[in-house]
Amino acid sequence: MSENTTLTPEQEAAHEAAQAEAGNTNESHAELEQLRGERDQLASQLLQSQDRLARLQAEFDNARKREAKERQDARDYTVQQTVEPFLGVMDNFALALNSKGDAAQLRTGVELILKQMEDALRNLNVQPVATVGEEFDPRVHEALGSIETLEHPDHSVLEEIRRGYKLRDKLLRPALVRIAINPAQKSE
Repeated sequence: MSENTTLTPEQEAAHEAAQAEAGNTNESHAELEQLRGERDQLASQLLQSQDRLARLQAEFDNARKREAKERQDARDYTVQQTVEPFLGVMDNFALALNSKGDAAQLRTGVELILKQMEDALRNLNVQPVATVGEEFDPRVHEALGSIETLEHPDHSVLEEIRRGYKLRDKLLRPALVRIAINPAQKSE
């Protein structure tokens, strides 16, 4: 509108309302653009977070699978190291079964196989539990019976029925023994 034109108060009010509405529209448009920018930024951050999460899940799955494989490999190695010494023992038993020798030769062969087996166990740190002549110890001995005698101290091990074994300090199985009962001695 030109300056020379005179406006009625109603026209002037309408003109000011139109200008205010145009200003509000510009402000609304700017606010809308700002909100769209924020929305796009948040969507981008969400996609990055989802991508990071997917990578972390894949890394975790890979680590879990790697750990399981390493555990299985360690188990297999342990079994291999444990079984290997006994393969020779089995071979010697097979040779003994196919042997045409007499009973004395067979006995000598079995004694050699037993020594080979004891050596294999010793190399695995498996030791027999001490029995005959020792005092009965319920932590490593299991009494299968008793023998009354005056010649041996009360509760001493007289006979080993089945050998017991320890792996270092851990008992694998107790020794089955018969112990002395000496009526002349009173246990305290």
